[in-house]
Amino acid sequence: MGVSDTHRAIDAVWRIESARLIAALARIVRDVGLAEDLAQDALLAALKQWPEEGVPANPGAWLMATAKHGALDRLRRHKMLDRKHEVIAREMESLERATPDLDSAIDDEIGDELLRLVFTACHPVLATEARVALTLRLLGGLTTEEIARAFLVSESTVAQRIVRAKRTLAEARVPFEVPRGEEFAARLGSVLQVIYLVFNEGYSATAGEDWMRPALCEDALRLGRILAELVPAEGEVHGLVALMEIQSSRSRARVGRDGEPILLLEQNRTRWDHVLIQRGFTALARAEAVGGALGPYALQAAIAACHARAAVAADTDWQRIAALYDALAELAPSPIVELNRAVALSFAFGAEAGLAVVDELLGEPSLKHYHLLPSVRGDLLARLGRTEEARAEFVRAAGLTRNAREKGLLLARAADLH
Repeated sequence: MGVSDTHRAIDAVWRIESARLIAALARIVRDVGLAEDLAQDALLAALKQWPEEGVPANPGAWLMATAKHGALDRLRRHKMLDRKHEVIAREMESLERATPDLDSAIDDEIGDELLRLVFTACHPVLATEARVALTLRLLGGLTTEEIARAFLVSESTVAQRIVRAKRTLAEARVPFEVPRGEEFAARLGSVLQVIYLVFNEGYSATAGEDWMRPALCEDALRLGRILAELVPAEGEVHGLVALMEIQSSRSRARVGRDGEPILLLEQNRTRWDHVLIQRGFTALARAEAVGGALGPYALQAAIAACHARAAVAADTDWQRIAALYDALAELAPSPIVELNRAVALSFAFGAEAGLAVVDELLGEPSLKHYHLLPSVRGDLLARLGRTEEARAEFVRAAGLTRNAREKGLLLARAADLH
């Protein structure tokens, strides 16, 4: 294997193992910032050794063992002799020769170490934006650029949030655990937001050569399922799981033979995974059974269910979807919800109705660099026969996206209008 091939293998291993590695280290050293530093040190060691020695048979275990040795060295080098670090050092020395089990999903009645990592990063000592950014970084292995695009903010803003968040958690000595009682409820909203943003990055990658990163979807869905079993009386948890199950059901149909994106209305619905759809319907029923008004995730799941029930795109109940988006816009208003509502309105009541809503969003600062705004506008203009305007919008959208596959799709749509 050549050096470039080895580096690609290391990148793939890191994408798969980094979150588990950081979570396991955080449980040991009880500091998420230090855990990430140790994981990064192990990655640097792999970049140095693997091109010469080859990729080990169990790369995740190699990274874990290397990170543990690095943690012990750091403890000894800095002579951290206070009681806390003495305990940590003794625990690590007893584990030094152990082979880590990176595939273990649940280690006690609370569950997943990854779930502990999410709840730790979502501690109330942090601002909401910092909680989400830090957890996306630690759980999903996302870059600051990817997180910035998810939040429609600058990279420098995200980088500052992450640095300050790790420092705050360390100074506050936040325990690495899933909280109980009222504290659990207080942090649940941030956790759900983080899980869904991780899922979205896997479902439609903001950058790179691939339109999807399935490992992120799988991690997010697994965390959501675990959380749903831990808190069965929380309707929004079931709503989020339902939404992710139904969206995941489309994965095989969303990508063509050569990796090109296939949009929802053009997908071969026989390729949708009906097991996942049924799981989504079941989770949505659990959300509805909790009682009370549906929350934002459950409403989005109900919208996804409308698509899932349509055997072909022409059977879609767009008026029902438009009504659900009206409810969502009232409950959780945002520019992106409005953009999606515009699409629903265009299919329910005509492209002009949707375009009127989109045009009201043109001055929205947070959407200035959001490629889906010109993309949606281009589609509506094309449906109205305003071809040249539509083509210009698709070209502009292609210039804004950082995803190579999506850029190709948008340029192809522009070319088709010539």
